[in-house]
Amino acid sequence: METRVVWNGKMKFTGTTTSNFNIVMDSTPDHGGENEGPRPMELILVALGGCTGMDVISILNKMKEKVEHFEMKITAERAQEHPKVYTKIHIEYIFNGENLNEANIKKAIDLSQTKYCSVSAMLKNTAEVTYSYKII
Repeated sequence: METRVVWNGKMKFTGTTTSNFNIVMDSTPDHGGENEGPRPMELILVALGGCTGMDVISILNKMKEKVEHFEMKITAERAQEHPKVYTKIHIEYIFNGENLNEANIKKAIDLSQTKYCSVSAMLKNTAEVTYSYKII
């Protein structure tokens, strides 16, 4: 796997992924940027949501659960001193669907968090990762 990251001036960088997608990152004006893209640490939380979300949906599809809407709200706290790593992360999984089986929902989340989600596994080295869920 290889990613290329190119500086575009000021604090703007464009990352090109192995799958050939571009992501523009930038900083706020008070840090020399122009606020034209997400911050790298924000993308880590997005990556976490994408990783665990793909796991959960894949598992629930195999269980024949009919999920109509699914989202995650991810909150995080960072260390006060550099490097300002994440120290606490909470993922709230929110599901909507017809006759969703709560045991299957819990099993899918647990499998993602304990076995499959590589982003979560890496973050657990520096942060306390917790999660909850609700079915609407």
